[in-house]
Amino acid sequence: MKRNLLFLLAIVVSLYTQAQLLTWTPTFSKDNDAISITVDGTKGNLGLLGFTSTVYIHTGVITNNSTNSSDWRYVKLGSTPNLFTTPVAALAAISLGNNKWRFDFPSDIRSFYGVPAGESILKIACLFRSGDGTRVQRNGNGGDMYIPIYTTALATRITVPAMQPNFIPIPEPISKAVGDPLPITGIANANSNMQVFLNGTSVGTASGVTTISATPTLSTVGTNKVVVQATAGAVVVRDSFSFFVAGPTVVAPLPVGVKEGINYNPNNTAATLVLYAPLKNRVSIIGDLPGSNWEETTNYQMNKTPDGNYWWKTITGLTSGFEYSFQYIVDGTIKIGDPYCEKVLDPFNDQFINAATYPNLKAYPSGQFGIVSTLQTAEPTYNWTANSWVRPNKKALVIYELLIRDFVAAHDFKTLTDSINYFKNLGVNAIQIMPFNEFEGNESWGYNPNYYFAPDKYYGPKNTVKAFIDACHANGIAVIMDMTMNHVFGSSPQALLYWDAANGQPAANNPWLNTVATHPFSVGYDFNHNSNATKYLVDRVVEHWLTEYKLDGFRWDLSKGFTQNVCGDVNCWNNYDGPRVATWKRIYDKMQATSANSYCILEHLGGDVEENELSNYGMMLWGKQTDEYNQVSMGFQSNSDFQRVIHAARGFAQQHLIGYAQSHDEERTMYKNITFGNQSGANGYNVRLLPTALKREEMIAALLFTIPGPKMYWQFAELGYDVTINACANTLIDPNCRTDNKPIRWNYFQVSERRRLYDIYASLSKLRLLKQSAFATGNIEWGTGGLFKWLRLNDPTLKLVVVANMDVNVHTGSVAFPTAGTYYDYLNGGTFASTGATQSFTLQPGEYRVYIDQNIVGTVFTPINNVADPIRTMQVNVYPNPVVGNATISYDLPESGIVAIHLLNAAGQNVGQIFKGFKPTGAHTVALNSSTFNTKKLAKGLYTLQFTVNNKRRLEKIIIQ
Repeated sequence: MKRNLLFLLAIVVSLYTQAQLLTWTPTFSKDNDAISITVDGTKGNLGLLGFTSTVYIHTGVITNNSTNSSDWRYVKLGSTPNLFTTPVAALAAISLGNNKWRFDFPSDIRSFYGVPAGESILKIACLFRSGDGTRVQRNGNGGDMYIPIYTTALATRITVPAMQPNFIPIPEPISKAVGDPLPITGIANANSNMQVFLNGTSVGTASGVTTISATPTLSTVGTNKVVVQATAGAVVVRDSFSFFVAGPTVVAPLPVGVKEGINYNPNNTAATLVLYAPLKNRVSIIGDLPGSNWEETTNYQMNKTPDGNYWWKTITGLTSGFEYSFQYIVDGTIKIGDPYCEKVLDPFNDQFINAATYPNLKAYPSGQFGIVSTLQTAEPTYNWTANSWVRPNKKALVIYELLIRDFVAAHDFKTLTDSINYFKNLGVNAIQIMPFNEFEGNESWGYNPNYYFAPDKYYGPKNTVKAFIDACHANGIAVIMDMTMNHVFGSSPQALLYWDAANGQPAANNPWLNTVATHPFSVGYDFNHNSNATKYLVDRVVEHWLTEYKLDGFRWDLSKGFTQNVCGDVNCWNNYDGPRVATWKRIYDKMQATSANSYCILEHLGGDVEENELSNYGMMLWGKQTDEYNQVSMGFQSNSDFQRVIHAARGFAQQHLIGYAQSHDEERTMYKNITFGNQSGANGYNVRLLPTALKREEMIAALLFTIPGPKMYWQFAELGYDVTINACANTLIDPNCRTDNKPIRWNYFQVSERRRLYDIYASLSKLRLLKQSAFATGNIEWGTGGLFKWLRLNDPTLKLVVVANMDVNVHTGSVAFPTAGTYYDYLNGGTFASTGATQSFTLQPGEYRVYIDQNIVGTVFTPINNVADPIRTMQVNVYPNPVVGNATISYDLPESGIVAIHLLNAAGQNVGQIFKGFKPTGAHTVALNSSTFNTKKLAKGLYTLQFTVNNKRRLEKIIIQ
């Protein structure tokens, strides 16, 4: 549930209304005039519709020195330059009521803006906004508004049809047919002889006037052109516009074998486009397609199926391998991209994607507005390599949840692929990535989707997504996509095609969306999952990502929202909902039919009866226990019983509950440890101290990962990430910054206390991998209610006991081991003699133990605290250190074996092998130079030498200069 997202909910929704968005006086304003501007909030993008607080103008000028339409000069922002979110009293507009506001310039515009003499003012550039900049009134296409500035020379302008105040004015969309009248009015700034022309034929004349009107009857199919001309002596000036008159719609059935979206013909020179748009009257295609040039033509009018539901057109003459861009124009007014396209071009966000992230990105077409889709025959394919991949048992998953934007600075899949060794060494077997289909904006959590079949370009090209998934599979790691289909945002074709502009919501006849959300936690616009149109869309989304990208499954955001049962509060929403259960069983069946054993994970967070039924059907459920685990880590007993992370504690028959102490949606537990942790322990024990806080994180990891069933954690939890979820980019803390970019802390990997936490996570995860059956089906018992907490796992393949003192003082507790005999301290080394009866443990504050019934130390990892381990403590010297070009590495090997020496960067990524081979006990040296490893090719900074000897590890930090 993403209640605090700061995303624009709708764009391009009232473009299609008549009347003026912007009016001004004088009509032909000059640079020495004091001008008055009025904006109508019911027009344009509806940015201020219903707004009741103070509105401010944000304005500048376009002069002869401006380089383009975005090059505003002499911008008025008040005393805080370049800060759009600051209200400036001098720029406040006057409210006229009825969603209208007026701004009166206090002086002539040259003086107001401070434009020096000799520089010509060509246009006023403006928009109107709320004081904090979150509500902005613009053109319907999301662009800025412009007012032309005139001289005393003769000028003319068309005022009817109503014109949009773009940089180059265009009329409000005109939907006319042959035989319809077309009212036209033109004005001039001086008496002149005026004429109106339609397609080169005069349809009105008047002499010595400043206004002329005509109402010709349209007779031409295709492009029509209107010109208003004013003549005074030898001076002739004109204003003009063009519009399209559609021909008769051809009714024809869909070609055999096509489906909604882009259907490529085998010859790679043609494609059939299919759009589902019932109740619409006509649809055309525009683009850089052969013979189109972004103008409506009769050749690109789409055919309608006999039932009136589908529109289709086969485009021929395509160049094989060339990438084209196109849009649909529906009823002459609505512009959308293809809902099923696999790549879009975005006028607002593509400009901020650099070439390193997305090489050779096709430029957004000049002069267009709205999102544009692309098509490309014979598109380069990806050759998959991990074709024998078998998905891990869902009950034994260890899931690493991440947001690419805040995980790697390059925010792309290519760099994420370079980090796979980090995940593999950590022992995770599944990576869950926050939404990466196209969403509004770039730097987003992704829960504001608009196009479901296109990977968001901010993360790189589609084949780098496939390469990441392929590499994960080759390394035994599943990839799960976070999918948001509870709602969609305003720039999506599903919203734009059927939109109620007057009420700012989906229209009542929208095939996919409810007019109003059925539950209290929706953002964006709510899908009706009982609708056949929505069912088809969901099925296509499932098919696309599971087959085209070989994804392993989905984590479905806000799955409890897939309901038509109207609920105004959480208690009602949590009640058992039979139709909602049926919806999820249908989606699950579709997933399994498409890709057997694919993971279906629900962020349901609902009632146990419903979740148990879904679990029994094969779905996995999020098992949030963040608050409870965080109470354990902070050292407070109240609300610290985390037993509901255990499937049996909820009465679930299947171990399909994904337990977690931290996800993207909750405050970081480590931040709360160091900010709010218990400081009242004896002998100065204080949870807020960094080493203590990290040790407490170890404890909750031990109390989480040893419980059977799938587990999940949020990125960098393994390093004790301690930046609050509400951190702002300016270092302030504000709930409104919840989804803001967060600092990436790869440097934590080099901090010994944090690296120990990483090792704990890795060790526990690798134990789960080694003993999958125990963690998939093992019998778990628990004592989680007090300060002394214990877990007991009893399985034929592994018996395990965890004891932990969550208190900030010494505490004694007792537990009975499953069997008598020797148990091994898995994380610290050493043994414990179990009697099989109840035994007492006196533990220091925050102390915990993980005991197992078999000695597998060394098979999985080297004990964290086993200082007696000779490999972990062997002598290593590097001279010189810092390393400048060359160095000598010497080490005293305490035991014979295969020695491997690798160099790791600050992210823990393996950047190269220095040596690998057998070495006997004793002293050895290896040169670090161009013949063994050329350090000159590396960036300067901190690195780690990793010695691996007989599956045991020793680390040594070095600096390369």
